[in-house]
Amino acid sequence: MFFLNNLKKYFSKGDKDAETILPVEEKAVFELIVDNICIGILTCADGEWNFHYTEEFKNVSDQYHRITGFSDLTKTYRSQALWPFFRIRIPGLGQPMVRETLEKENIDANNEVALLKRFGYETISNPYRLRVT
Repeated sequence: MFFLNNLKKYFSKGDKDAETILPVEEKAVFELIVDNICIGILTCADGEWNFHYTEEFKNVSDQYHRITGFSDLTKTYRSQALWPFFRIRIPGLGQPMVRETLEKENIDANNEVALLKRFGYETISNPYRLRVT
């Protein structure tokens, strides 16, 4: 049991990850892709995240599930906090390999955009790719 608890701590995201923020000066555009179809666009500017579905996806939306939390194909979603669907792409910052990468590549561990750019391309939790444009 001791080994299992330590293993969980090793891979846990932990409380420290809650400190990440979206700096107001950051601007970025990401494409959410599955099966070579651009599903939607995630942007950040002026301290706000935005997500909307693409026309390409709207044309084939009957063949795919909509993303949890983003049910309206016509809406532009806005938030000051990064939605969980995208947030899970950022690994636990307590992991030694992640800390090493942050240090080696001089990435600000508190900057959500920088973390998403570096670690967000793929995740084991879903088949979507998140490409920086």
